[in-house]
Amino acid sequence: MEAKPVSRYTTAARINHWVTAVSLVLLALSGLALFHPSLYFLTALFGGGQMTRIIHPWIGVVLAISFLGLFIRFFALNFWKPEDTVWMKNIGKVINAKDEELPELGKYNAGQKLVFWGQSLLIVVLFGSGIVLWDSYFASYTTIDQKRLAAVAHALCAIAAILIWIVHVYAAIWVKGTLRAMMRGNVSAAWAKHHHPGWYREVTGGK
Repeated sequence: MEAKPVSRYTTAARINHWVTAVSLVLLALSGLALFHPSLYFLTALFGGGQMTRIIHPWIGVVLAISFLGLFIRFFALNFWKPEDTVWMKNIGKVINAKDEELPELGKYNAGQKLVFWGQSLLIVVLFGSGIVLWDSYFASYTTIDQKRLAAVAHALCAIAAILIWIVHVYAAIWVKGTLRAMMRGNVSAAWAKHHHPGWYREVTGGK
């Protein structure tokens, strides 16, 4: 008899996640449209260049608020632990599914924690630099030099955030059963035992 699925995310957490994910994708598309003339065609997705410029910072506000919700929910689970360092040193074994001898993991592995903290830092910088560039409301509060610095920081952090997002999505698809957690809210017992045995024992009372 197959063991019962294990609850991993509440409905509220999943909604929070998908609002953040959709906001990030929309920001990436609208930001790329404004980044270089060769990508200007992407403004058609948002009603043209003027509307893209108006909408982009407001989507950023949505992302910041939504990600803050995720941060509050999950930051305590993403503190670095000694087993995370061991996991990183043996990433080859993890990739080749030979990680039986590695320390038991909690709810998140080292890779997931790096994604969490990396995006947390980048979103803070993106939001701060975005405020500096939002001339409709804040033009009088910043200098030209500050805007130039903010534009460079905003672009570099946006590229980094997009790359981390790609890795995050690829890993979720590559590790079969992971997407189920954010679609249904639960995972199979076998998935939990294999990928996060420490967390599985915790939520099942050590069974």
